[in-house]
Amino acid sequence: IKAFSSKFCLIEHQRTHTGEKPYQCSQCNKSFTFNSSFIAHQRTHSGEKPYQCSECNKAFSNKTALIRHQRIHTGEKPYNCSQCGKAFSSNFCLIEHQRIHTGEKPYQCS
Repeated sequence: IKAFSSKFCLIEHQRTHTGEKPYQCSQCNKSFTFNSSFIAHQRTHSGEKPYQCSECNKAFSNKTALIRHQRIHTGEKPYNCSQCGKAFSSNFCLIEHQRIHTGEKPYQCS
């Protein structure tokens, strides 16, 4: 059983089970489960990029993108392959790499 420190957090979590998406964009009608996702989406329309890299001044619309970008400067590679130990700066790159070990080839020419 998952527990939450506030009723609001519980309600937001329950939406992952119900599929409820109460936040709707007035510009494109896309709906969102979480207010934070909705706010981040609105920035795609406004072009707002409030998160700025202190190293190179590149700006981002969300904090996650900034953190991922900053790894370019720090060299941080927090995602490690359990098969060979190779490290990656993003989970996406790790997943792509792991296909070397599994032999998975998910993309087919039609």
